[in-house]
Amino acid sequence: MKRGVLHHIELYVSNLEKSLSFWGWLLEELGYEAYQEWEQGKSFKLDHTYLVFVQTEENYLHIPYHRKGTGLNHLAFYGESKGHVDWITEQLKEKDIPVLYEDRHPYVGGEDYYAVFFEDPDRIKVEVVAP
Repeated sequence: MKRGVLHHIELYVSNLEKSLSFWGWLLEELGYEAYQEWEQGKSFKLDHTYLVFVQTEENYLHIPYHRKGTGLNHLAFYGESKGHVDWITEQLKEKDIPVLYEDRHPYVGGEDYYAVFFEDPDRIKVEVVAP
């Protein structure tokens, strides 16, 4: 095991079903596999890292998330290649998931940075970048 490798990320979500529909296809496309599942959550694992999605309790649903506030801004994943990033972009459009910064896509990060940016159902920004 490599010291400092991320162990897991846990995200509380407003609608577990919608979030699993969104994240399930993306994470499986990136090589993750279903790992744990229980009534209020599910996780996906790749190597030694896993992502956990948990239904937010009713008492906390009224507190909105915004990626520009203090806390998590976005999650970035490596894709396999520029072609893979393009394929994911096509899938996003087929699923009616808006691509962020579409006027500068896929070079939002500069001419040597090829990526697609989008948001999950709770507006957490997600990025898939070509190596």
